[in-house]
Order: sequence, then C-alpha cells, then structure tokens
Amino acid sequence: MPQCFDAAGTPDLARSGTFPLGDRAVFRLGYGAMQLAGPGVYGPPRDPAMAIAVLRAAVEAGVNHIDTSDYYGPHVTNRLIREALAPYRDDLVIVTKLGARRGSDASWNPAWSAEDLREGVHDNLRNLGLDVIDVVNMRAMFGHLGPAEGSIAAPVEELARLQQQGLIRHIGLSNVTAAQIAEARAICPIVCVQNQYNIIRRDDDALIDRLAADGIAFVPFFPLGGFSPLQSARLDAVALRLGATAMQVALAWLLHRSPNMLLIPGTSSLDHLRQNLAVTELALDAETMAELNAI
Repeated sequence: MPQCFDAAGTPDLARSGTFPLGDRAVFRLGYGAMQLAGPGVYGPPRDPAMAIAVLRAAVEAGVNHIDTSDYYGPHVTNRLIREALAPYRDDLVIVTKLGARRGSDASWNPAWSAEDLREGVHDNLRNLGLDVIDVVNMRAMFGHLGPAEGSIAAPVEELARLQQQGLIRHIGLSNVTAAQIAEARAICPIVCVQNQYNIIRRDDDALIDRLAADGIAFVPFFPLGGFSPLQSARLDAVALRLGATAMQVALAWLLHRSPNMLLIPGTSSLDHLRQNLAVTELALDAETMAELNAI
C-alpha cells in the first residue's frame, strides 16, 4: 500500500498540489465530515471520541479544506468540528452547504427560501463557532438522483445578500447543471461546484474542463459509487497491480483527471484516513490512466 509520510512520519499533502478556493489556495486533498454523523448521516456518531480524533489527525496531517453542513446530523458534524478544532488554524478553509433540511424521519427536504437560507447561515456560524463562513455551497434540490433543471436565481441572490452583509466570504454550488452555473455566475462570483463524479459517473467531463479554464474548483462526491461487478473487478485488478486499494486508485485517478479537482474523501476511521492521505504518493502513468478511463 502506498505511503505518504516523510522521515518524521508526517503526510506530505503538498504532493497533491494546490488550487484556489475563493481567495486562498488549499491542498487538493481535503476531508469531508459527512461520515462523522450517525447512520444515514442522522444523529450522533457511535464513537464521538474517535470522530474528534479523526478531525484532529486530518488537520495535524496538513489538511486545510474541510467540507461539512449543518444538516449533517443535523448539527452534529459542525459541533464536532468546533469541539475538535476551534480555535481554527489560520489556513483552514471550512466549506458548508445550504439548501436542505432533515426531517424527523431522517428525510432530506428542500430548504432554500430566503428565511431558510438566513437561518441556515446563522446555524452554521453558531455551531461552527465562526463570525464568517469561508464558503457556502447552495445545493439545488430539483433532482434527488442528480442535477435537474430549474432556476436557482432566488436562493443565489439571497446568499449574495448574506455575502454583502459579511456573513459569507465565497459562494459555491452543489448538484447543479451547466445552465444553473451560468445563471448563478451572472449574479455573483462562484468559486466551486460540487457534483457527483467518479470513474464511472462522468456526466460532468466537459463541465470540469470549462470550470478549470475559468479557475473554478470542482469538488466530486461519491468517488467510488455506481460500479457494476465487472467494473469493480477491473478497478480491483489495477489496484492489486499498484499495491493499493480500489478507493486509493479511484481517488488518485481524480487527482490526475484535472488540476481544479479538490477531493474531500470522508471517513470516521483513523486507519482509513491514513489510507486516503497516502494517495498523493500513488503515481498513475499514461497507460494506467488510459486503462482506468476505459472502465
């Protein structure tokens, strides 16, 4: 299994490179906090002490980009982040999401009225212990299985107002189409787009390249989702040859795919965190990339 530690035992995240996220450059390998909540991203974690340990280990290893949302739990991951990491390092960029609310039955429900968004911003500020949020992603909820068309002008305009009030530094989008991105960019600058994307789910190939040309980060979620048994077997074969896990190969492929790709693999395990951080050492030559692209 590839390792990513220098002589002092510290992961070298600089090997992932950096890309701007708003007004700051972050390492392209970050951390997603969603898995720190309970089963189904609802309720508290089974092991709160381990959740705290994972967050601290990630930041101690150099991670300077954490993705979260106050509707994870709800409120659970943000409160864990505050307990584990506040006061925050100056170089740490915390990105959150708005646009949904959890029902008492753990359902995911749209919440993007002006009142919902204002309440969501203040919930994030309070639970994270911040005066201003680095980046807020507005998640479109027209489609549950992926992006679907529909105007996002009203919620983006509200986020832009909250930005003008000094509560938000930068605005991003999640689960959106190219048309929605263009609509939002006509209202305010957009610094990142967060959509589902992996070796199999590649609907956004052309979009990623356009965003890269415009200096906008792309943040993929579900990096190992949607594989058939045959596809999984082919990925496993590449991983075996490289002495890595399938997840490591999938993450390394994303790092190689485009320079504007910012990864936020999540985990509630210290061992899994170490494996994720090690992918910066996993080199994929042109032949291996071609083999993975063919999957």
